[in-house]
Amino acid sequence: MTKQTWTAAVSAALFVVLAALIAIIPVPYVTWAPGSTADLLGRVGEREAITISGARTFPTSGELRMTTVSVTAPGVTLSLPEVLFAYWLPAREVLPKDAVYQPGKDVTEISQVESQRMVESQSDAVVAGLRQSGIEVTSWPRVAEVFTSGASVGILEPGDLIKAVDGTATHTVQDVRDMILNDNRHPGDPVLFTVLRNDLMLKLTVTTRATTNEPDKPIVGINMDVGYSYAPTVEFAVDPAVGGSSAGLMFALAISDRLVSADIAAGRVIAGTGTVSSEGNVGAIGGVQEKIAAAVTDHATIFVLPRANCADAGTPDPSIRLLPVDTLAEATDSLAKLADPAEADSVAGC
Repeated sequence: MTKQTWTAAVSAALFVVLAALIAIIPVPYVTWAPGSTADLLGRVGEREAITISGARTFPTSGELRMTTVSVTAPGVTLSLPEVLFAYWLPAREVLPKDAVYQPGKDVTEISQVESQRMVESQSDAVVAGLRQSGIEVTSWPRVAEVFTSGASVGILEPGDLIKAVDGTATHTVQDVRDMILNDNRHPGDPVLFTVLRNDLMLKLTVTTRATTNEPDKPIVGINMDVGYSYAPTVEFAVDPAVGGSSAGLMFALAISDRLVSADIAAGRVIAGTGTVSSEGNVGAIGGVQEKIAAAVTDHATIFVLPRANCADAGTPDPSIRLLPVDTLAEATDSLAKLADPAEADSVAGC
């Protein structure tokens, strides 16, 4: 064997080894691809996607579809060829794994966080949808967390709505704090809470404690945020394991469509994405191109999205019209205009 032949053989062998290593060594990236969609005015399995009781509802027509992104599961690794292939495909994105999944959390923890975001998104969407439909919603201080070593363990629970402290009505989180920390209360003194829990009004007494850092301050050991009470009951059949908060806008639209006499979908296939706050403000999301592609696959002709995501939408299929919005009210108003040929041209796109 000549020197040149030997060199060529060794080079070829090294190339094969390196190519094999590249093909099997995982890289720290995940891919986003178009996911599935679900009609929130239809059924999920044997159940209605959204069930409303305790309020008058109206017939709907058409479809309001939430959209999803198919993302590499947190426990799955990709090779460099897989990442490069996904990068060049249309309506696909490649992202650093740490930008999608919080470092240091295992698969179970990540799934729990995503499911919790979905539940919180549904809660905000219910409040926004009820308010948009003219149904009264009352805000209350709510127990968000009970510290495991605190005075309220076994007495108060996360989700309790605090209606009164020591018999005095409370309307804000600051009201509760001011009443607990009044000048006449000291560590060891009791606090009488009146709370609403699962439609039951309860009177619960918590004996305050001091802390090492603040020995003169009476503490009950809770964190609070804002909760809500309202007459209707809204239930979702959408699996929380879908995860995330980006379906909030479509949840709120579907709730509104069921609760108002005007037909929001009006026989059309409308898809969309975006977070929604309890006040009805719409927030930006990720994966908008993938979600538009999923909407096109399921024959949507209108795609509602946060105005802040217009720059990320790319050039969608001409069969679908993008409808950027900043609020739930703007979404319902613009969809009504698009259903009227005389006003449709007045609605701006991206």
